[in-house]
Amino acid sequence: MSTGFFGNLAPIPYEGSESRNPLAYRFYNPDELVMGKRMEEHLRVAVCYWHTFCWQGNDPFGGATFERPWFGDGMSMAKMKADVAFEMFSLLGVPYFSFHDLDIRPEGETFAESAYRLHAMADYFQQKMEETGVGLLWGTANLFSQRRFMAGASTNPDPNVFAYAAATVKHCMDVTHQLKGANYVLWGGREGYETLLNTDLRRELDQYGRFLNLVVEHKHKLGFTGTILIEPKPQEPSKHQYDFDVATVYGFLKRYGLENEVKVNIEVGHAVLAGHTFEHEVALANALDIFGSIDANRNDYQSGWDTDQFPNNVPEMALAYYYILQGGGFKNGGTNFDSKLRRQSLDPEDLLIGHIGGMDTCARALKSAAKMLEDKALSQVLEKRYAGWNETEAQAMLKGERSLEEIAAYVTEQNLHPQARSGKQELLENIVNRYV
Repeated sequence: MSTGFFGNLAPIPYEGSESRNPLAYRFYNPDELVMGKRMEEHLRVAVCYWHTFCWQGNDPFGGATFERPWFGDGMSMAKMKADVAFEMFSLLGVPYFSFHDLDIRPEGETFAESAYRLHAMADYFQQKMEETGVGLLWGTANLFSQRRFMAGASTNPDPNVFAYAAATVKHCMDVTHQLKGANYVLWGGREGYETLLNTDLRRELDQYGRFLNLVVEHKHKLGFTGTILIEPKPQEPSKHQYDFDVATVYGFLKRYGLENEVKVNIEVGHAVLAGHTFEHEVALANALDIFGSIDANRNDYQSGWDTDQFPNNVPEMALAYYYILQGGGFKNGGTNFDSKLRRQSLDPEDLLIGHIGGMDTCARALKSAAKMLEDKALSQVLEKRYAGWNETEAQAMLKGERSLEEIAAYVTEQNLHPQARSGKQELLENIVNRYV
């Protein structure tokens, strides 16, 4: 049943690349086969609850610009928000959504009251999910907004805050399990420091490691079959965050024995803030066997902070999907639109238009990536570049069958005098441009 927020709009249709209808897909066709699989199953698109339904349009220099009928306290407002959310999911035809606990329920005066409200809203969500067929890509706990978390959650110097955060995650995991979520995400927005002068790094890292082990232990106790994900970000809101990038997270997981239990959710904007490309983070996560899921968005590269704009850069997303497909595609993960409108985009239809454009961008990128893989457009050049490592002596060195002395003797005996070879970067860049 329509809430009236979007008027009397019909579900967003696919009209093809020639369409000029802003409320139609030009490239996102859920049933189109790409490498033998439906596009919807490849992309696994999710709408995030926080930016889409909770953000009021404020920034550091100005207050709220959005006026939504569900803004306010109380469970009735939370249920109205859910009604509009699921109407929007259905209009877009997306298979998934994602949320924080604080997004879907009002804060109670006590922890028990907040937990009760969370579970009550989970029951309401379950009914909505059954009615619409929309699934949960992942749930998570907001452990960064409330004042108590200003010095961190699991890394807080106060053990009572650690306990409060652990209890919050416990209930959020229970709800995610109830709603058959595909993943559970932890984002350490305050898990870091502002100054080393009041920070014990070893202690805080050990606290974080113990916290994550508690999460994994509870996952197995619940029988939750989804994936536990960490979302890397180098800074903002903390000056320095412990989950700086994919490589840092992997080192953390190895230190605390969690590399086989936890994977990463990689965001475009966070990768850029860390000084990397998005495709670098995806490719590295695949190389380290910890790739899980992605947040699709983009930053304003002039601003220098995390602006969470809708993705519209096809080449950027195409290279990311290239490495995702090369690694076997998403398993439990998907494409979560951690994206928000600009403060001046006030109309209800803007919420739909932003997601339509983002989904079309990802659809074009996916098709370009798949075609590059099928044509071996990049892999043939790569195979040729590393071909020498297939030879017997090279394999012997890699397998530990040669000592340093033996390698030195081989170089002398064969009178090796290797010459530099072109890396063909411009050729490869030109090849990519043919596909995007």
